[in-house]
Amino acid sequence: MEKLKVGILGATGMVGQRFITLLSDHPYFDITVLAASARSAGKTYEEAIGSRWKIDVPMPEKVKGMVIRNVADVEDTAGDVDMVFSAVDMTKEEIRAIEEAYAKTETPVVSNNSAHRWTPDVPMVIPEINLEHFDVIAAQKKRLGTSRGFIAVKPNCSIQAYTPALAAWRDYEPYEAVVSTYQAISGAGKTFETWPEMIGNVIPFISGEEEKSEREPLRVFGRVENGQIIPAVEPKITCQCVRIPVLNGHTASVFLRMRKKASKEELIEKLRSFRGYPQEHQLPSAPKQFIQYLEEDNRPQITQDVNYEGGMGVSIGRLRPDSLYDWKFIGLAHNTLRGAAGGAVLCAETLVSLGYITKK
Repeated sequence: MEKLKVGILGATGMVGQRFITLLSDHPYFDITVLAASARSAGKTYEEAIGSRWKIDVPMPEKVKGMVIRNVADVEDTAGDVDMVFSAVDMTKEEIRAIEEAYAKTETPVVSNNSAHRWTPDVPMVIPEINLEHFDVIAAQKKRLGTSRGFIAVKPNCSIQAYTPALAAWRDYEPYEAVVSTYQAISGAGKTFETWPEMIGNVIPFISGEEEKSEREPLRVFGRVENGQIIPAVEPKITCQCVRIPVLNGHTASVFLRMRKKASKEELIEKLRSFRGYPQEHQLPSAPKQFIQYLEEDNRPQITQDVNYEGGMGVSIGRLRPDSLYDWKFIGLAHNTLRGAAGGAVLCAETLVSLGYITKK
């Protein structure tokens, strides 16, 4: 296929940098435009980043000399691309406005941001779990007055460590969960160089994260009705979110109640066999096996498992009966790959495969 020309909005931030590494040699997408704030506009990408490159692989040569555009120059940026990935750092109101502005130029927007996650006609998708939510795009286009422009988003990074397990076990009707997440500093766009006070430290608060962790799985498990996503009412989730001194990887400790009985062997088999559209269609970023179950008592571990399937798979371990709940387990997902830029790229690949994103 002829590659789609893509722009990256917010290209200088950590998620923008991750988008660049994932898209620099992608079979579907060709980076043609980088956009960021006015203070970076007019500089080459290498000049604008300076010493702030935060990714553990080198900056691709292709982007070093690209001149950054002002993300606010919507018509100029959108005119040279078939679609954009959004990782802009603005207020939620500003993000909602600028992403809609790009969509209204007939440019599909696949966003890492949270601003549109509760817009009723914007799909928030983990492609293996709730692909049918893309159906609301037709209603969104009608609202925006577009023929090909729309917005799609991916969910919060922390829910990736446990929501896939809940999806795999849906036949057993999970209805109540107590979750604690232990979240890496890259989720705040930081490294240990820029956040040295995190070394040897734990912070028991991440602004807005607990609400997202409790509510967003219910939207993922929701249904499409009259061109909108209606969130599910179960499983009811209560969550605490803690920042811990690791660079990449969000871990979740989960206690779960289910209405239907299952054996440990049945639950593990559901995890290992769980697959969706990305696996069936062998999309470029899709893990071959979405969820791995690890038998060892001391797994999953960030040092050994965070890069499972190139950071796009989910690791589950320590599944066992609980004295108060039915089951408990530990989950792990890479927060800037499956949880952020990688999840958005997989959404975009799915949208291309389904025919929602095409050449202009």
